[in-house]
Amino acid sequence: MPSMGEEEKPMKEPVRVHFVLVHGISTGSWCWYKIKCLMENSGLKVSCVDLKSAGIDPSDANSLLSFDDYNQPLLDFMSSLPDHEQVVLVGHSAGGLSVTQATHKFPKKIRLAVYVAATMIKLGFLTDEDLRDGVPDLSGFGDVYELGFGLGSNQPPTSALIKREHQKPICFQMSPHEDCALASMLMRPGPLMALTGAKFKDMEDDCNEGAESVPRVYIKTRYDHVVKPEQQEAMINRWPPSEVFVLESDHSPFFSTPFLLFGLLLKAATSI
Repeated sequence: MPSMGEEEKPMKEPVRVHFVLVHGISTGSWCWYKIKCLMENSGLKVSCVDLKSAGIDPSDANSLLSFDDYNQPLLDFMSSLPDHEQVVLVGHSAGGLSVTQATHKFPKKIRLAVYVAATMIKLGFLTDEDLRDGVPDLSGFGDVYELGFGLGSNQPPTSALIKREHQKPICFQMSPHEDCALASMLMRPGPLMALTGAKFKDMEDDCNEGAESVPRVYIKTRYDHVVKPEQQEAMINRWPPSEVFVLESDHSPFFSTPFLLFGLLLKAATSI
């Protein structure tokens, strides 16, 4: 109790951890629905971003020819945050590229970058090994892609979507059937050209030494058919993060092991 004549000072509300979740190619913010519910039920603040041509964004993947254009919704979101606010930025699969670019553009607004089965490549002098380890190779599954040719049939493909019959064995082999059904209805062609040859050139211009001050955590997925465990391990060895966690999961732990993924995200956010 305050003594006579003293004014009682208002209690400061504790700062809630703010998670920002970024999807991979062909999915959208919808893929995080289980994690979003778990976080909100735990009193955490969470934002899920739709990149261009994903989720409810109306853009056509065939019209996106640069990574900067594709990733603009995340950059706009980060720019809109107050200067004093820091977030835990989480990227899945190709969303790792989005996270890396954001850490270079907004290093002071990111308290932690988390890569979930994601492409984690250090910007700068990229080697052939960087490109090999960061790009999924699904050739072992046969002819799995539906390709779009927005620049004409005689030009390189501009978009790609895994055919419906291949989605479960490649992306969701350990995930519940209802989540596979949801994904099959919501997945859209991804902007292949924006995420292939042009992406690294675009992003190298963003190199910012301040990004190295952002701690990173990698969450490996042991039974991943998209970003294979050996690719994940190679990226981790080449650009070591602060912590590495492992999930007994397919490429989509937000479906197959949501409670464990949620626990690791909390652990990562509180341990760094």
